[in-house]
Amino acid sequence: MPLLPGGSAAGSNHRACAGGSHPTFAGRTRKALAIEELGGLCCGAGSGRNFDLEGGVPERCDISQDPRVIEHAFQGVLDMSYGSSSSRSSNVQVAVAAAVAAGVAAAVANYLIARDTERKNPPSGKFIEVDGVKLHYRERGTGEPLVMLHGNGVSMEDLHSSGLVDLAATTHRVIVFDRPGFGHSARPRSTIWTAEAQADLFHKALRRLGVSRFLLFGHSWGACVAARLALDHPEAVGGLILASGYYYPDVRLDVIALSGPAVPVVGDAMRYTVSPLLGWLMWPSMLRKMFGPAAVPAKFAAFPKAMALRPSQLRAAAAESVLMIPAAYDASDRYGDLKMPVVIVAGEGDRIIAIDEQSAQLHADIPGSTFMRIKGAGHMVHQTATAEVMAAIKSAARGMEERRVRTPVMTPVAV
Repeated sequence: MPLLPGGSAAGSNHRACAGGSHPTFAGRTRKALAIEELGGLCCGAGSGRNFDLEGGVPERCDISQDPRVIEHAFQGVLDMSYGSSSSRSSNVQVAVAAAVAAGVAAAVANYLIARDTERKNPPSGKFIEVDGVKLHYRERGTGEPLVMLHGNGVSMEDLHSSGLVDLAATTHRVIVFDRPGFGHSARPRSTIWTAEAQADLFHKALRRLGVSRFLLFGHSWGACVAARLALDHPEAVGGLILASGYYYPDVRLDVIALSGPAVPVVGDAMRYTVSPLLGWLMWPSMLRKMFGPAAVPAKFAAFPKAMALRPSQLRAAAAESVLMIPAAYDASDRYGDLKMPVVIVAGEGDRIIAIDEQSAQLHADIPGSTFMRIKGAGHMVHQTATAEVMAAIKSAARGMEERRVRTPVMTPVAV
């Protein structure tokens, strides 16, 4: 990971930031000394950059013009580091000052890394704004509309890298969304983004795009949203394909472990400091668990992992971990109401979801549904068994067409 410059890299900008009347040390103000010691955290590395850590800091971070940034970020450090002789002698205060400085450094570094990552991975599709939410989506192909929703922690690039979108686009108009908070879609904090809220948002977006009836595919958390959309708007969903989904509430200790960045205040600090670093360190082991027992395919290298480890996306992923059990609880007694063709897909070796308690039970609760258990596949079944998942989509499409033929459109007769 790139690090911010240290030492006295900020140069003359540091001195420009250090105005005002402050006690001096060797002819310089306390503020100037602190800025030089912290070494370019803002003036050198972020001058002129957007420094809005989701509110509370001036939009432009040219500290030579706006010393309030230094006031906000480092005042506590200054007081402890260059205060009275008694504070300088306190090891505890020095340690706290160092910790605060390190936290600020990590926050600025992760912010700048996230902005650089977004610059290197620009939006590849279009945007549509619905209820004040900016959604990023991409379309491919022509034919019967097929809407695809990705899982937690990733983005539409997961589905694109799998090759599933390319296969489906040969016979369908494929519409793939970045769900709220993932990829390039917004996730306003004023809304709790339950499966129900996301389902309503996508339904409105699709109507805006002129799509009133469609096939719907969802993977993992995207399957929760897809199932909820089909339950709440059955007239819009002609066929439903659910892969590696979580449908029934149970006890999951991993929810506690993954929910940290979603906790107010503490979570905000985590996702701008330690969480991105932990994400980079744990990425290989996470992939082994997600893909196992299958190997991680080479094509997944096209997925931009740096986008998944941005502070904003870490928060979205943590929030969805918290909302996973309530989402399943809210929908679990309604699955029998699904009357459209439903195809359920799961890898037999899934290490994230217990498929017998989830996918198999869902199959039992939906009359007429189809259940495809794929040997040798894990949670990322669309990546490692792409052809089989495409077969599931085709099966749902056939079921949708058969129902259309059996239910002819009634035309009014003049009397």
